Formats: sequence, structure tokens, C-alpha cells
Amino acid sequence: MRTDFTYTDQKNPHVDRSRTLLKKYPELRKLMGPYRPSALWILAIVTLQIFIAYLLADVHWGWVIGLSWLVGAVISHALFVFVHEACHNLVMKSSWANQLFGILSNVGQGFPSSVGFRHFHLLHHSNMGEYEYDADLAFYNEARWVKNIWWRKIIWYLGFMFIEVLRPLKLKTPKMKVGWAVLNFAVVIASNIALWYFLGPKALAYVLMSTAFGVGLHPVGARWVQEHYIFKEGQETYSYYGPMNLLSFNVGLHNEHHDLYRVPWVHLPKLTKTAPEFYENLYAHRSWTKLFLQFIFDPKIDLYARIVRQR
Repeated sequence: MRTDFTYTDQKNPHVDRSRTLLKKYPELRKLMGPYRPSALWILAIVTLQIFIAYLLADVHWGWVIGLSWLVGAVISHALFVFVHEACHNLVMKSSWANQLFGILSNVGQGFPSSVGFRHFHLLHHSNMGEYEYDADLAFYNEARWVKNIWWRKIIWYLGFMFIEVLRPLKLKTPKMKVGWAVLNFAVVIASNIALWYFLGPKALAYVLMSTAFGVGLHPVGARWVQEHYIFKEGQETYSYYGPMNLLSFNVGLHNEHHDLYRVPWVHLPKLTKTAPEFYENLYAHRSWTKLFLQFIFDPKIDLYARIVRQR
């Protein structure tokens, strides 16, 4: 296995590619900006998740766990996509409205991540691959412990939701807006208490387990590996072109997103179609399920399989 990250002194490749894209295809600017129907999608998906929780309130625990993995994980993952859209102000025009829709997405997940994600994800774009500024990179000790051992990768996946909470501790960043973070926490905790009180522990467990599976031990969890883990020497960002983009609102089009992050999910395929020469020669994934199993069982893949930019 690797003993360290792959280091580069090259600047973020998306900066130049963005300029080149817009110079060659200025019409792409028309794709940028909020896509307001995303607000309706958020309302619909949160409602669906709560409704399923209601249906599971009095069933056997086996059904709760099974449906959390089979159905809930996909739903919660979709809500993560809209947390991501809101963090880029791609749901509504105003920043405060996007913050609220991000928090609403968290209600269907049972986990108050939206405000923190917004803060640290924007740094991921501006400081991609910089260890002390990019929360997407593993801790050194995290990578050393997981190594390339399959059962440790499974444990890592099971706990990834909590690992994501801890990773920002290594960053040198400005402080988050405390008021929004408190509101995020208060709203989600209140909704969790309401779920427990009115529907019972199984309903709440379904929502929480759906989120844990949605970022972890599930094929949709392969997205965290897909986006920036090295599968071709020198390539830093990777897209996924497969059927799960239909249920994940095109989040797999990650190269496209980094190139023009002001383009909402619904228009990303238009970017690929308009400028195919920018993407057709890049390595891309076609199956999250295949990647999920490959990451776990292939000893050549570990958490060090990332390009780190030296400042």
C-alpha cells in the first residue's frame, strides 16, 4: 500500500479549464444560477422520507434496518445532493433562503450537517487538495489505520458519517457563522425529538440509519471514492456516468461541477454534451456498485490514493 499521498506543485486544474470552457462556449453562462424547482424536490423528498418512517413505526426491526439500506440510503443521499446545491446557492437566489433549504434537507436525514458542509465544502473548491484546508482529505492517522485491509475499510465506511464531522478539526479556516450553525442544530434535534415522540424510536432509527448508510456502507457511498481518488495517474477529479445519476440528481458529474460550480444539477448533462472534448478523454466511472466493491477488496486502493497540493 501507499505510505503517503501523491504530492503535486501544479495548481488546481479546474481554474484554467473553467476559463477555457467559458471562452470557447460563452453560452454556458446561461446554465448558471439557481434552479428553483429544487425547492419542491427537497419538500417532496423530505416528506417521502418522513412518510416511510411513519410506515415503519410499528414493524419488526429487521424491516427498519433492511429498508434503511435498500431505500432510505438512496433517499438520504439525494438529500445530501440538495444540501450541496444549497451550499452553492443553487436552490434560491438569496443566501439565507439556501441556508434554510439546506437545513430543511437535514430534517429528512436526522443529522445537522448543512451549515458545516456549506462552510467546509466551499473551501474544498477554493483549496482543493490542500491538506490543511480541504476536509475531503483523510487524516494521516486515519489513512495509516485503515491501510488497504478490507475489513478496516468496512469499519471506515460504517463510521464515515462521524469521520466527516471530525476531519475539519485539522483545517486552518475562518470560523463558521455560529447563529446558522445553532439554528441548524436546533431544527434537526427538534425534528428528531418530534419523530421519536409521535412515531417512536423505529421511525427515528430509520431516518438516522438511512443517513449512515447513505454516506457509508452502500453503493451510493462509493461517491466519496469516485470524486477524487486516483484511478489514472495525474488525474485529480473523476465523474460517474451511470444510471444512479437519475436518483442522485446528476451528482456523479463531478468534473463538470468543479469546472463550473454555478451550474445546478439539472443542467450538468448539458455541459457535458456541449463540451464533450473536455471530458471524453478523462477516466470516468460507470458503476458505483463496482467501485464500492473495488475500493473495499482491492489492496491497491487506500485512503492515500489522493493528490495533495503543496502550498
